[in-house]
Amino acid sequence: MKKFLSYAAYLGLFFMALSYTSCQDEFEEINTGEDQAAITASSSTGVLIQNTATRDGSFDNIVDGTSCYDVKFPYTVEANGLELTINSREDLKLIEEIFDEVDDDEDFLEILFPITITSGDFTEITINGFEDLRALAEQCKEGGEDDDIECIDFVYPMTMYTFDINLEQTGEVIVESDMDLRLFFKGLEDNQLVSFDFPITLELYDGSKVEVNSNEELAMNIRNAKDACDEDDDNDYNDDDFTEEDLDAFLVSCPWYVLEVIRDDVSEIAQYANYYFDFKEDGTVLVGNGSGFAANGTWTSRMGDNGAMVTLSLETLTGFNMEWTIYKTEEGVIKFYNGEGNRIWMKRVCEGDGFDFNPDTLRNILKECEWIIKSVKNQGEEIDRLLGYEFKFMAEGVVTLSNGVNTSEGTWEIGFNAEQKLVIAITMGEEPGVSFEWPVRELTQSRLKFEVEEIGYELILQRVCDDNIADGDVMEIRNFMMGGDWTVASYIEGDNDQTALFGGYSTAFMVDHQMELKEGGMTYATGLWRVLRNKVGQLKVYLNYGDNMPMNELTDDWDFVSVTEGRLELKDISGDGTVTILVLEK
Repeated sequence: MKKFLSYAAYLGLFFMALSYTSCQDEFEEINTGEDQAAITASSSTGVLIQNTATRDGSFDNIVDGTSCYDVKFPYTVEANGLELTINSREDLKLIEEIFDEVDDDEDFLEILFPITITSGDFTEITINGFEDLRALAEQCKEGGEDDDIECIDFVYPMTMYTFDINLEQTGEVIVESDMDLRLFFKGLEDNQLVSFDFPITLELYDGSKVEVNSNEELAMNIRNAKDACDEDDDNDYNDDDFTEEDLDAFLVSCPWYVLEVIRDDVSEIAQYANYYFDFKEDGTVLVGNGSGFAANGTWTSRMGDNGAMVTLSLETLTGFNMEWTIYKTEEGVIKFYNGEGNRIWMKRVCEGDGFDFNPDTLRNILKECEWIIKSVKNQGEEIDRLLGYEFKFMAEGVVTLSNGVNTSEGTWEIGFNAEQKLVIAITMGEEPGVSFEWPVRELTQSRLKFEVEEIGYELILQRVCDDNIADGDVMEIRNFMMGGDWTVASYIEGDNDQTALFGGYSTAFMVDHQMELKEGGMTYATGLWRVLRNKVGQLKVYLNYGDNMPMNELTDDWDFVSVTEGRLELKDISGDGTVTILVLEK
């Protein structure tokens, strides 16, 4: 209670200081002799500065119901009876996900006290119960009417100077955050003046920056930006604020793949598993399922008391014909609901997003040409021995996997998994590394990506038709590489020269993508090589030395740099930016 009273007393003093602003405005014009205007904390510009540096507490409104404070991590809550420890902003999404499981139920959140909250001026207050928290929340102005200014920010670090009433400099401080700035102003004496080391930089809500050279410019830019954006300082944490124009643009931007359909509290996704909605700018909508079904209709939108509303009117799918409330538009997922137990969940699917509505599209692309393995991971581990292997997807569900010499045979099937994501199920008894139900993440004419990120599974395939015989560059590089033995003239990974590892070893590039690995001129193992052009036109050289040391260090899909009669230069850039250069010479 003592902390609460002292904080309230501080607020009282602060607002008294604001009322004294008019008496202090003359300090705005005082000059330090170095073309720097000095101000007091209670001047109009001083107040604008502090409001711009005020801590925004709206990010956890789902917990505390107030934008003026946020709860200090970690703390514990119970969401609909499920206990959660909240360690970061990311964990707040767990609460929302629990609340979102059923859209039209009543949600309950209980905070396990005591907690510590942080105010706009970075003061920390201990709260021992719900009544104390509610009392503070009731004092907070919401809906963007609070004092904090969120549409413009200071770019740190900044240097500030303090002066006494006689304009003699008394100190210098470097501020590196909003908290530093607020605490700096909070610690000023009544007779102290401050100034910035101009110029300073401000960043607007849209990412643009502006340089200011005086207090007058500073105040003008803050005032102009104060109401330039939606601060979203309301307690409707899940309102997904947008205008009707924003919603319309969102709906028509790409087709929408149906994830869930619930009518009268009963799931009907089995009936609509392959369906998609394509909203058009002229107010028409096409619904299809990729298997020949198509229905036409119309759609309209409006902003209602509960948010954005969309009305559907379809020719044959009359069960969808009602006015829907837009519940959520996070991460490309939109949720429609009607209070009578009706819900539709859809995911936006744009070109390259990795989903396809029509399994026949994927089926036809797979059967057109061969597909080369560019990458395969199993539980996060790279399976390098499969790099450059070739899939052939054939009729009757037969698939082969070959390195040009050895061929395995299995089955393949396209469908939808339990999450209604398009998948290709591959069963290859002799090669468990590719036997999996692979969800499609990227689907183009030249590249396929399958991935289950949560468990570290990934398969990336590149299409190759007629072995690239029509690509003159590919054929020229292959011809240069074939014939003769190539030794490692240079292998430099970043700043680390590892050329010496490969002394005495050589490689012969043979027909049918085969390699002979040699030591002292004698063949001791075989490998696989390919020259391809990827989807963005980059020439790639695939080297697969299998498990054969030390040459397995060179297994990778290399960027082609150059080749002559006696020299081949390749390059690789890893995920962390490390550049590796490999030079082979005859």
